[in-house]
Amino acid sequence: MKIDAILWDYDGTLANSIPKNIDITKQILSIVAPRLTGKQLPIPLKTEKDYHTANHQSKNWQDLYINFYGMTESEMLSAGNLWAEYQLKNDTPVELFSGIKDTIEKIAIPQGICSQNSSENIALVLEKYNLSHKFESIIGYDDIPSNMQKPSSFSGIKCLNQIFNSFINKTIIYIGDHEGDVEFARNIEKKLQHKNNVISIIVKYSGASTNSWTHKPDYELESPTDLLTLINNYTV
Repeated sequence: MKIDAILWDYDGTLANSIPKNIDITKQILSIVAPRLTGKQLPIPLKTEKDYHTANHQSKNWQDLYINFYGMTESEMLSAGNLWAEYQLKNDTPVELFSGIKDTIEKIAIPQGICSQNSSENIALVLEKYNLSHKFESIIGYDDIPSNMQKPSSFSGIKCLNQIFNSFINKTIIYIGDHEGDVEFARNIEKKLQHKNNVISIIVKYSGASTNSWTHKPDYELESPTDLLTLINNYTV
């Protein structure tokens, strides 16, 4: 068995974008939900630790906004519409996690990104690190309908369609840091009618803990470079 493609999550998996995401969210809240600013700022937006805790407990960004920030559904939708614009205007630095660049450069099979971040924003970060050529597909939240966000398989299938002409006996890895990423990988496999194998990997270096998760990954990685060992084990 060999690995045919690797799909990545972005936030918390490839990049430590939390400082930037917090800053952007505060700006957007001042526009769509000013009642949640100042002394009423949601706890998950006060520190990176609090953000990580809420993010890893939420199902997706909509759940995070409504059930952890306290936004209404209409406020959440308005915030989502502003996200790409404010990401591109915000100059808070985003750094890749240690070991990510070296790992990606050593991978010789097709790679893609399925994220709830903006694809244009992701492309800018990849360009900054000279990694654009390593990814054949980047699908962000603004590339798919709002009701088809992860853990729906929609973005994963769209990403794979840009990599492969057909799906027959493919083995695909999806790497994330969230329980929803495990569910996302399972949903991709179901959508492909089990004619392909989708391996779920969770990275732990951004704070994920799978102990209480209902959906369990196939593998857990302590560092990005562990992925190279796993790939080699599948190809020997």
